Amino acid sequence: MLENWVVTPTCLPVVLRRCHACPSRRFRADGKFRVNAHHKLLDVWMLVLCTGCGETAKLTVLERANVRSIRPELLDRLHHNDLGLTAELLRDPALLRRNRVALDWDGAWRLDTGGADYRDREVIDVSVRFAARIPVRPVRLIAEGCGLPRAEVERLITDGKIVAAVRLGGKLSGDFTFTLKR
Repeated sequence: MLENWVVTPTCLPVVLRRCHACPSRRFRADGKFRVNAHHKLLDVWMLVLCTGCGETAKLTVLERANVRSIRPELLDRLHHNDLGLTAELLRDPALLRRNRVALDWDGAWRLDTGGADYRDREVIDVSVRFAARIPVRPVRLIAEGCGLPRAEVERLITDGKIVAAVRLGGKLSGDFTFTLKR
């Protein structure tokens, strides 16, 4: 029987970038936007706050965009500081690349396994689905979902008792399946 696990975000991730006012490298997004008009052109920034000193930094969302090229519902969400839009934009790789920032997802996600106990089962087939693009090490997910230490999971992978079509060594942010044989 195929078990379904889901990795879901619990809050917004921390934005990693250098603060100009203090030595901190961590910023918190709270859903605030700044929209600045230049005649028929708009600049839009997502505001993030330094966790060390509270200094505000701006992440460019739109730059010199024609007002007519922006969907009215998007403009409404920007003006109303929509927290859901902040979450969507932080998942956009183009925005992260343009602003030269990275995300720290530690403590910002949870694994839903359906509450089943896997310790006494011989073979487990699991499908892991990501509700958002959250980079997580599969070893960590398997350890947390099966209630095993990470070292034990790594040993099971080495012994060929955990098999998957994807490489389980790095971080993944896409859906995958694996089989655990004890």
